Amino acid sequence: MVTTEKDPPIAQPAYDALAEAFAALVDTKPHNAAYERPATLSLLPEVKGKRVLDAGCGPGVYAEWLVEHGAEVVALDASEKMVALARQRLRGRAEILHANLERPLDFLPDGAFDLVLSPLVMDYVKDWVQAFGEFHRVLRQGGHLVFSMEHPQAIYDAHRASSNYFAVEVVECEWRGFGTKVQMPSDRRPWGEVLNPLIGAGFVLERILEPLPTEAFRESLPEDYEMLIRSPGFLCIRAVKG
Repeated sequence: MVTTEKDPPIAQPAYDALAEAFAALVDTKPHNAAYERPATLSLLPEVKGKRVLDAGCGPGVYAEWLVEHGAEVVALDASEKMVALARQRLRGRAEILHANLERPLDFLPDGAFDLVLSPLVMDYVKDWVQAFGEFHRVLRQGGHLVFSMEHPQAIYDAHRASSNYFAVEVVECEWRGFGTKVQMPSDRRPWGEVLNPLIGAGFVLERILEPLPTEAFRESLPEDYEMLIRSPGFLCIRAVKG
């Protein structure tokens, strides 16, 4: 059994509180289904026949997509509730573990994966040097890392009055979009603290995507669409193990 007792992720209590509501809405909620997810999926290499680590799987949306497209998936999450929901969704089609990205992934062997996918997870991980180092270790040579996050500019703008741009600092916002109000903390960081730990771990950047919302998003949330075609909301990155 993998444990997460030390240094639980900053957002774990919030995600535990909204786990069921999150799982019920994440397939259709526009910011996920019609904005972040299409962008992140567009960066994935061919996954058929590949071994993939879904690092921060939540209720299993990406893990299910990967399995349905022919990948062999190991998924992990720090929330026991999310792990249970993912296992319920995948029904044995993927190995789903309770694990914390703040700790070494020493239960996974070196070079075991062709792809590490970590969608909207890294905002809740403090130590990117360790996390990226572990992602690099478990990837085979030439394997890819694809991850998404809140755009550094967007989160700084939201907290500009009280933030120091150059710091890595905890910020909070109220989430209402899943029907259950929660205060969601995250670790805000500048661009340099996004890219330098990635490069320092030995990754080579292949693509940076600042996505635009889709037409389906505009149909659902026209006011948000008008804002997001002018200012960024998410950031998606693909890198390769050199």
